[in-house]
Amino acid sequence: MMKWFGAAATILFAMGLARAEEQRTVVTLGTATPGGGFPVYGQAVAETIHANDPSLEVRTRNTKGSTENVPLLEAGQLDLALVQGEVAHEALSGIGRPPARLQILVAMYTTPGMFVVRGDQPYRTIADLKGKTVAWGARGSGLVVLARYVLDGLGLDMERDFQPVYLDQAGDGPAMVGDGRAAALWGGGAGWPGFTAVARGAQGARFIAPTPSERARIQAKHAFLKTLTIPAGAYPGQTEPIVSVGSWSFILVTPTLAEDTAYRLARALHRGEAMMAAKLPQGHETTAANTAAGAPRPELIHPGARRYFREIGLLP
Repeated sequence: MMKWFGAAATILFAMGLARAEEQRTVVTLGTATPGGGFPVYGQAVAETIHANDPSLEVRTRNTKGSTENVPLLEAGQLDLALVQGEVAHEALSGIGRPPARLQILVAMYTTPGMFVVRGDQPYRTIADLKGKTVAWGARGSGLVVLARYVLDGLGLDMERDFQPVYLDQAGDGPAMVGDGRAAALWGGGAGWPGFTAVARGAQGARFIAPTPSERARIQAKHAFLKTLTIPAGAYPGQTEPIVSVGSWSFILVTPTLAEDTAYRLARALHRGEAMMAAKLPQGHETTAANTAAGAPRPELIHPGARRYFREIGLLP
């Protein structure tokens, strides 16, 4: 009799697991190469969503970065992906390509672009870095696209005016600055792992961003770039705010993502806004209010997420 009860309990338990598995919605989130900010942020997103809606499971996948994430989404190989602002701008606007049939789930965070150099080096302006070796980041990273826009606004070229290095993995850059193989590393935003690694080095770090007159020149040519500020203390030893230009990065999704799934993802993530803020310095920017305000046009937001934002009074 005891064996019968034991077998029955095992069968019921297995049936319960199978039922839970059937009820769980699994989606795949594309991030970027190890060592950069996207994989860290993507993991925080996955954990926050599951904590606020256990029926959702977000499985992260390392990719080459934003420029690969867009075609992977279009091919249906990802359900959602992290896409840096300039790459999202080009894809959604159809710059250099047909407009992508992709939609916004949520706004991630702002990404002001800048350089970091070792604190014991003499470089203090972008002009000081001309002719020097600069690690621009991983080839597929959207940060490389941001650099191209910033430099173009200043009449500079990444290939012609610098000795460029493109990384296989974003995490390789800080070591190159640390041992002198590169004068500077380009990156962006608050809490970016590459900047933190350089700032924690024995020589400390100095950040180089466009001057006010340089920002005016950049924005005169590329008006979609916004003036953005990283507050003091975002990185070790950073005592002053850093002002630069950049844009919002987004979690983009395929238009075929079920409306109910997008609704639940947006709801779970924004119910976990405090959790995101506690996990990452840039996590405090991942809010429903910022998504409603940061999307170029409301109709670019996925209908499921838009329905949620209407329910909480952020969209008409």
